[in-house]
Amino acid sequence: MLATIEKVEDGYIARFERLFEHPVEQVWAALTENEILEKWMPNLQVKDLRKGGTIHFDMKDGSGTLIDMEILDFKPLSVLEFIWGADRVRFELSEKPDGCLLVLNEWIGTLTDHTPKDLAGWHVCLDVLKALLNGHVMDFPKGEWEEWHKKYVMTINRIQN
Repeated sequence: MLATIEKVEDGYIARFERLFEHPVEQVWAALTENEILEKWMPNLQVKDLRKGGTIHFDMKDGSGTLIDMEILDFKPLSVLEFIWGADRVRFELSEKPDGCLLVLNEWIGTLTDHTPKDLAGWHVCLDVLKALLNGHVMDFPKGEWEEWHKKYVMTINRIQN
């Protein structure tokens, strides 16, 4: 299911929702423990897990470039929000009877040609996370990313027109 994208006063919010048949603690560990995080979002590495702390974004392009992203909000087992370029990303977890709900909101100030790439990336990474939590480690499925990218390009074009 595509993220919902809503126009707000200062830009847009893209919202992804995923229901996991796993406890909050297990999903939280996948968001915050580097040994697990690298299996579904290899560009991210938690350096200092606290409000005001740091997450590194590794370009993974051979340059060794690491971008520091400040953690803006942090509540153990519940909220992790951080800077994402000129925007910000917020993960929220809540318990459900059969597991937990993960909500990922990305606040986007300006829609650009790169926006559909980011959205397709989050979409596929969340699918990889689900597979990982279900016991299946997988490489990033570039073909699936390309298909989702096309859908997000169409969605962004509709919003802009």
